[in-house]
Amino acid sequence: MEQELRNKVKEAAKEYYKEIYGKKREFDYIPPSGKLLGEEELLNMIDASLDMWLTAGRFNKEFESKFAKYMGVKYALSTNSGSSANLLAFSALTSHKLGDRALKKGDEVISVAAGFPTTINPIIQNGMVPVFVDCEIGTYNIDAEKIEEAITPKTKAIFLAHTLGNSYDLDKIMELAGKYNLWVIEDSCDALGGEYKGKKIGTIGHIGTFSFYPAHHLTMGEGGAVITNDPQLYKIIMSFRDWGRDCCCPPGKDGVCGKRFSQQLGNLPYGYDHKYTYSHIGFNLKITDWQAALGCSQIEKLDGFLKRRSRNAQLLTESLADLHDFLILPVVKEGVKPSWFGYLISVKENAPFTKQELVEYLENHKIGTRQLFAGNILRQPMITEDERVLFRIGNSKLLSSKDLSEEWYAKLPNTEFIMNNTFWVGTFPALGENEILRISNTIHEFVNNKRRVECY
Repeated sequence: MEQELRNKVKEAAKEYYKEIYGKKREFDYIPPSGKLLGEEELLNMIDASLDMWLTAGRFNKEFESKFAKYMGVKYALSTNSGSSANLLAFSALTSHKLGDRALKKGDEVISVAAGFPTTINPIIQNGMVPVFVDCEIGTYNIDAEKIEEAITPKTKAIFLAHTLGNSYDLDKIMELAGKYNLWVIEDSCDALGGEYKGKKIGTIGHIGTFSFYPAHHLTMGEGGAVITNDPQLYKIIMSFRDWGRDCCCPPGKDGVCGKRFSQQLGNLPYGYDHKYTYSHIGFNLKITDWQAALGCSQIEKLDGFLKRRSRNAQLLTESLADLHDFLILPVVKEGVKPSWFGYLISVKENAPFTKQELVEYLENHKIGTRQLFAGNILRQPMITEDERVLFRIGNSKLLSSKDLSEEWYAKLPNTEFIMNNTFWVGTFPALGENEILRISNTIHEFVNNKRRVECY
């Protein structure tokens, strides 16, 4: 009877989807990012609703298993956002269970200033010092050849995002990590499905993180994941995600760990309920089963999404190639297979127009654009207005906001260039050839207009 009723609800939902969402999407304004949802996602979310379970349950278990298998890793943990994934990954490295390798307040972490703030925030929130190394133009990733000169005895980790799905030099970074005994977190929130020399991005460092926000490669609305092959890190990350508790039993399940009343931890009495024993100062960053249900459907479509993103990026590269005198298009290094979160374009310094002019033209012609997130994060109020935040630039002394000046910003010349000259347009899978060519044609119209003006 229950299954029969479920089927009736689902049949009605299919009709609803077909009528309301089943038509081909037409774009008046071409957004730089977006989600692509089908009937399967709606049915999965309804199935989860009919369970009336609410928190993480059977769909979450299925998603974590599917995601680990897709990534080719031993462990995957879902969480409520990519930002939370970064917070969990970094916080896990402060665990007392790691002994001498645990990160401590005052330790230094290699990163970049051109990116999204939630790669940097966990470093600061845990009382550590971000060390900013300049980026490359073209890949917009860290200049790996400049990392070693920024390393000191206080350096304990490297925490970097793969910029818009294009991998940084993992060979060099893992070489340095081995040489100096550093942790590596791959922020792969914008890079799901990308590859570096045949290995999936996010699987090469000690921990990988992912985001499932609607702009990303697959979506749960809100959501994220942390992956690792290290069983100890897996347990620590789970603890931080689940209130900091020591027990691994999932919500609503008792006795899975087999040690519920047979341990003595901390200064608690022997046999104190393991479900209420806490080994870390953690959070509650779990997802709901509705989100996981959405993810279970989306992951089945991920390879198709990636192919469309790749096709759109390739079409932009081909159609904009004749503008190389004015624009810098993305550079892909040997062995890298990007997953193209978006398509980065830089306006050359000698071009007869500025990034601002081009971006405004595109937006006025209903083409969505985005900056490379924070630009130079050292210019953001989160840094300039808070003297408590300490950081280094390359091999500089320890700095705070009161030290910042144009002289210090000039120590990151490519980061400054990116802030002033770089933006991106969309490649997400709902965009087809017509939309991509419209983007290209609009850019060509703008450049040709500027050329004519310059001739006069």
